[in-house]
Amino acid sequence: MSPKPRSRFTLRRKFLLGFVVLLLGAIAWLHFTGAAGTSGIASQDMDWDGDGAVTRHEVLQSLYAVVVEKTTQGQRECRAYTWRRDGGTIRVDCRTTPASAADTKKDAGK
Repeated sequence: MSPKPRSRFTLRRKFLLGFVVLLLGAIAWLHFTGAAGTSGIASQDMDWDGDGAVTRHEVLQSLYAVVVEKTTQGQRECRAYTWRRDGGTIRVDCRTTPASAADTKKDAGK
């Protein structure tokens, strides 16, 4: 009887690989559903209750309770932060971006 071949991955590595795959899947799902925490917002801007201080609870809310909707109208880009449960608006951040050189040339040709 031949000896049993050893597995390429140990049990510990299999669990670690499974954990990493689950973690990446959760992050992808949060990004797909529009969670504010995965949209690039800085942690100092996560003051959802407007009291001037960002707590750990508010940072966690950015992952499960707050969603962001991005809209673009010409050079104006807006991000509307809303509660996931009832759709109530928390705040809207808008900024105007300068036109790129390609857009300027395209508009000049019209």
